[in-house]
Amino acid sequence: MKHTIYIAATIALAACGGNDTPKTEWKTMASGAEEIHLSNLKQLTFGGDNAEAYWSFDSKKLTFQSNNPAWGLSCDQIFSADVEDFKLDSFKPKLISTGTGRTTCSYFMPDNEHVLFASTHLGNKACPPVPENRKAYVWPIYEDYDIFVSDLDGKIVKQLTNEPGYDAEATVSPDGKSIVYTSTKSGDLELWIMDIDGENKRQITTELGYDGGAFFSPDNKKLIFRSSRPKTEEEITKYKAYLAEGLVAPTNMELYTVNVDGSDLTQITSLGKANWAPFYHPDGKRVIFSSNHKSERGYDFDLYMINDDGTNLEQITTESIFNSFPMFSPDGKYLVFSSNRNNGGGRATNLFIADWTDK
Repeated sequence: MKHTIYIAATIALAACGGNDTPKTEWKTMASGAEEIHLSNLKQLTFGGDNAEAYWSFDSKKLTFQSNNPAWGLSCDQIFSADVEDFKLDSFKPKLISTGTGRTTCSYFMPDNEHVLFASTHLGNKACPPVPENRKAYVWPIYEDYDIFVSDLDGKIVKQLTNEPGYDAEATVSPDGKSIVYTSTKSGDLELWIMDIDGENKRQITTELGYDGGAFFSPDNKKLIFRSSRPKTEEEITKYKAYLAEGLVAPTNMELYTVNVDGSDLTQITSLGKANWAPFYHPDGKRVIFSSNHKSERGYDFDLYMINDDGTNLEQITTESIFNSFPMFSPDGKYLVFSSNRNNGGGRATNLFIADWTDK
């Protein structure tokens, strides 16, 4: 949000508001004229900031984070619902997290009956403070974040990380055997992998910089992630100073791939600005992601597709000033993503689902 850090807190997600009118039915919306890959577009949530919606392995459920004030929330908590339930007039998803602290980055476990997510509730049951206003745009890296597994009734059944520092942004491999996550365990924000039961933790990336938001390739052999990697002495000094404060500045991020054993690290974008929230297409050859590289203002984010060798960049969305957190359903039929389209000119960010067509 995250990645979390409340990654969804881009400028477009800075405040609640917008279209909070309850829906009366699940209506199909018109996608943008140039959004040729998307059809039967439907809005799933209405009000607040809703982000990082991820599919269950059977393509029937979604888990996501929200701070919708209509649900009595003051900061992000984790929810889950069957996709069909979103069309109900009385829709309110199940709370999966504890309702205390702040949460981020949920993901279904292989049995479709449990969800993992990061939460600060053990460190402090109150919402953690947001960074004070400063000239640079920053994300907080809360050291109280740990990774938990909950059942669909909201009962925590296991804690997967319990060491001091930031542990969050966890996702599960398609074969259900491994979990990738971001941790400060080594002193920097690096990618780590653990077995599905939380054992056998090993560090994957090692270079200075914020490596996060990782997902496995469909064949389980590679990771796609976004990284801000300082190069100059000034950039390195600033990065380390922010990290010491529990902050990162995510204004310059590119996409990388790496094998799950840490070999063959490859940068696949060089677009400039912020490129993030990548996810593999089910064919294992293409990656969909969010980017503001065309934006003169810096906060216009659209979805793009690119081959995982860095070729054939294609723009996917053209509507609104924020589109991010795309994820294909495991069966490849649907795309879910977050957008602030159709919010009445406010800043509410909602979940949308569309049929996906390769054209």
